[in-house]
Amino acid sequence: MLYGGLLVLAGAMLIVLVNFLVREGLYTSISTAVAVEPRLATLATPDPAAAAKTLTVGTAAPANAPPANAPPGSAPAGADPADGGQSHFQAVKVVTQAAEQAAQNQLLTVSLIALAAFAVISMALAWWMSGRVLRPVAVITNTARRLSGENLHERIALDAPPGELKQLADTFDDMLDRMEQLVGAQQRFAANAAHELRTPLAVQRAAAEIGLATGDPAAVARVRRKLIEVSESSERLIEGLLLLSVSDQRLDHREPVALDRLARAVAAECAAPEEARANGVTVRTDTAPVSVEGDPVLLAHLVRNLVGNALRYNHDGGRVDVDVRDGVLEVANTGPQVPPETVPYLFEPFRRLQERRHSPREGAGLGLSIVASIARAHHATVTADPGSTGGLRVRVEFPTA
Repeated sequence: MLYGGLLVLAGAMLIVLVNFLVREGLYTSISTAVAVEPRLATLATPDPAAAAKTLTVGTAAPANAPPANAPPGSAPAGADPADGGQSHFQAVKVVTQAAEQAAQNQLLTVSLIALAAFAVISMALAWWMSGRVLRPVAVITNTARRLSGENLHERIALDAPPGELKQLADTFDDMLDRMEQLVGAQQRFAANAAHELRTPLAVQRAAAEIGLATGDPAAVARVRRKLIEVSESSERLIEGLLLLSVSDQRLDHREPVALDRLARAVAAECAAPEEARANGVTVRTDTAPVSVEGDPVLLAHLVRNLVGNALRYNHDGGRVDVDVRDGVLEVANTGPQVPPETVPYLFEPFRRLQERRHSPREGAGLGLSIVASIARAHHATVTADPGSTGGLRVRVEFPTA
């Protein structure tokens, strides 16, 4: 209706414009065609019958008109010869006005008929064209109504020429891809979190039921140490989950943070424990003054997780390099070979290079996922590459002012 109404309105405006322009110049055009110059018309010797007929078009014959059988060129009875030019001018004016009125009436009639036919054709064409143009919208709407958590794999895949609606359908498909990835990641996260929490609870229950059934003080002491160890592991897992949840949210507070000093302090803190010194892992720092806008607590967790992972997944006598310069934090270590195809998956929660062995040094599998989440909150980008001789090199690039 909108397309058809606009077309009919345009047609009506065109007809009004044409009629207006024609009316403005029609009288002049007809009068010029009837008598270009009155003097030439008076010098002519027209046929008396035709002249009488011409002079009486739309009016009664003048009272002083010459008889029909009068000789050519004779003046009307009782008429002044000087009035011949005036009478001819009046006759031309009468003829011109009558022709003008007839032409305007005919033009208006034809215009209204053409407008009615144009309106019918415009409505039909607008209905067909709008249905054809808006068909992709119906496809997108039906697909959106049909989608749910069980069939997020479906796509519109609109087969149409390039245009705005094709771009909209492709954008909708890209959005569905991201939604499917997010839903899949959340489902895997929930399943892995349940599994990670269920394992220490099962260990605690088994130790309580079996180990505490004996009265041997040594056995009770071993069970006590095991329960404390498992509870500490569960506590670290819960703290990691909470930190991951907090870092996924938008930062409410930002302040300048000296990233170089923060990296040196965290690296010294991570290298201080006896476990790190016992393995002979060397931590080297090379920093230049760098200031970034962000949350100092979350940034400290980011550096701590990177250095902690580099220490944890290393070999005896290995090395950890912490470099900060030009708005980039880079942490590299020596260690086992990392297949390049598995690097992107290490940033997902509970993803590890090797299967979990529940050893005391083993983490919860949240370190790099927390790093990626904190980096996103600070509008930074995280990339990782396997080292040529083993280990992993993680690079966090912060936006510069």
